Amino acid sequence: MNMSVLKKAIETREDGVEVKDVQGIRAAMDDLVYDAVFEQDEENKKAKLLLIKEIAKACGAVPASIQGLYDEMGRNYTGFTVPAVNIRGLAYDTAKAVFRKMLESKAGAVIFEIARSEIGYTKQRPLEFSAVILAAAVKEGYQGPVFIQGDHFQLVKKNYISDPQAETAYVKGLISEAIEAEFYNIDIDASTLVDLSVPSMKAQQRPNFEMTSALAEHVRQNQPDGIDISIGGEIGEIGAKNSTPDELRAFLQGLKDTFISPKGLSKISVQTGTSHGGVVLSDGSLAKVKIDFDTLKTLSETARNEYGLAGCVQHGASTLPEDAFNMFPETGTAEVHLATGFQNIIYDSKHLPSGFRNEMYDFIRTECAKEKKESQTDEQFIYGCRKKAFGPNKKKWWDLPENVRQPIMQELEEKFALLFTKLKVGGTVDIVGKTVKPVVVKKRISKDLLN
Repeated sequence: MNMSVLKKAIETREDGVEVKDVQGIRAAMDDLVYDAVFEQDEENKKAKLLLIKEIAKACGAVPASIQGLYDEMGRNYTGFTVPAVNIRGLAYDTAKAVFRKMLESKAGAVIFEIARSEIGYTKQRPLEFSAVILAAAVKEGYQGPVFIQGDHFQLVKKNYISDPQAETAYVKGLISEAIEAEFYNIDIDASTLVDLSVPSMKAQQRPNFEMTSALAEHVRQNQPDGIDISIGGEIGEIGAKNSTPDELRAFLQGLKDTFISPKGLSKISVQTGTSHGGVVLSDGSLAKVKIDFDTLKTLSETARNEYGLAGCVQHGASTLPEDAFNMFPETGTAEVHLATGFQNIIYDSKHLPSGFRNEMYDFIRTECAKEKKESQTDEQFIYGCRKKAFGPNKKKWWDLPENVRQPIMQELEEKFALLFTKLKVGGTVDIVGKTVKPVVVKKRISKDLLN
């Protein structure tokens, strides 16, 4: 970390930093974030990431809850669908590409997210993820609320059955860690616990709404003063049968009767026919997926009209055909989660050196060999596991030369531009400004970094 630049550009205080030279900070940010991410000493790494996050807030890029916007959606649907972008690899470069398109299209309603599982295999703990996203905002000159979200903070069923207390404690710990890192949007997923062996819909959903309630209460107890964290719930495991209005009502009514805090969920994730990552054919190509948009529309309207939520959330959508995305705003979908499609652009880009790609695939064949099923072709196995080559090889990805990374980012930018247009989030900076009032939460930083 370039101490001479920092000493000239910022002034440290007990409750944060003051930036005296924004342009100097922007010019140095590439080096600052690289140094922080790959710092070997864990305490120093945390201190550096925290400093970057405080610098970003001082520059006007402020972590925020999207709750105010979703409250408005619950009253009167706004006509657009919020994209939630999962960033797995080349995180800093990818986030910069998102911010460039946000600035270009005046899009304010965009979420940056990472799931529980992704935190593991991409080796991005919440503090690193939030610091990298905010660093990218500073670098691109973005000012305003930045929505950082914990996606699929999920109770893993086999872990829960084995030791419910330990699994619940783990998710609560993850929630606390994320809130401390300024994730002010958290999606809880206890849909894994739905019990279809019992006859009544309410009984089936009871484990889901009771554990969602318990975890949501943990969120409310730990959120900073002045911030209502946006909390999402989920009623149907993705890839299984489509959700129904009766399931949605059973879950939301059960949650309403159970939840203590006055502010409940802001949205609800449902199943309408997609699968995370898409369905891979034997040659490695993706099968066409058809979403039940009628179901999505009905469920969104039910959630909005009967419970005041922003609407429904669609998972596993990034591998859909491009002509499907305009249907999300038309059906009143509040939010759509996008992940694997961006990973595919990175891996399949003609600009990624074939030698590097093969190195990653060889890593997968060695390190993930136990995950290969007998029925899988090599192409199916590689496709399903290549996300797991990002974390252990993070430095190799970040060290790819600029003339490799830049054209790949251009391909991603083109995808972001298309999605923002289809989802109608261009120009949403105004409504976000009216409905979301970011609260700057001061964090104590170490002055020793600048000595």
